Amino acid sequence: QVQLVESGGGLVQAGGSLRLSCAVSGSIFSINAMGWYRQAPGKERELVATISSGGSRYYYADSVKGRFTISRDNNKNTLYLQMNSLKPEDTAMYYCAAGGGLYWGQGTQVTVSS
Repeated sequence: QVQLVESGGGLVQAGGSLRLSCAVSGSIFSINAMGWYRQAPGKERELVATISSGGSRYYYADSVKGRFTISRDNNKNTLYLQMNSLKPEDTAMYYCAAGGGLYWGQGTQVTVSS
């Protein structure tokens, strides 16, 4: 089985930083592309960033480009999202996903105050 558990969310002021982690149990991590999604109340889920299985290819939503960095440590089976220069509009529940959306974590809340 595959399990994904997010952590690292919290309450920060605008301009602050957080690093989200997604710990993956199972053998799929090292061979799968991974991604971060977010969903704010009343809004559609949106793709934030993705990273290839080897960590060499990336995608970022325009809204976070230049501020967020996705990375992975295959030895630790962990996915990261470093979030800098946070804005109130980044407030959302953040989810990690694997297998093109086949596997999901339960999310970690990020709240950015103004």
